[in-house]
Amino acid sequence: MRKLVYYVATTLDGYIAGPDGGDPTGQDYFPLTPDLIQFIVEHYPETLPGPARAAMGISGPGRAFDTVLEGRASYELGLAAGMTDAYPHLRHLVFSTTLAPSPDPAVEIVATDALERVRALKAEPGLDLWLVGGGTLAHALLPEIDRLVLKQNRSVIGSGIPLFRGPFRPHLFRPVDELLLDSGLRVLTYDRA
Repeated sequence: MRKLVYYVATTLDGYIAGPDGGDPTGQDYFPLTPDLIQFIVEHYPETLPGPARAAMGISGPGRAFDTVLEGRASYELGLAAGMTDAYPHLRHLVFSTTLAPSPDPAVEIVATDALERVRALKAEPGLDLWLVGGGTLAHALLPEIDRLVLKQNRSVIGSGIPLFRGPFRPHLFRPVDELLLDSGLRVLTYDRA
């Protein structure tokens, strides 16, 4: 069965974006360092947006994922940058009850029960499912998240969009891997306990 993997960058204090919810990539608290780019290219090249893949000469199927899942606010970051499908090399689903119709024929808008849709996706053949964010969707899908891969930056920002945004609902995960990059970023992997 396929796994749902929440692969995301975070701060030490557990935020995936600043208070404005904008794209944190390349901000001083989420630097895009050469060692991070090398890690992504080696392990998760399919998580790079289409234009970055093209610029770097990366093609072919994903290594870990063949499907990307994201919430409306995360998807709208790509729309604001002029991309109706930032991941044309992946099956792309956006979970939203307010965004319809889809701005791109290759992007499926899911307005029904998110957990039910993810359970159906997990039962299909294929590679794992990549949950890109945001915190609200991650919280809604928490019962189905099998693995966390956290690119933990060495920053503390005090407030912003949390890894999981929602009511108190404890879930336990166990550490299975840790990689420290030269830049100080740690890649932490946890599986559901």
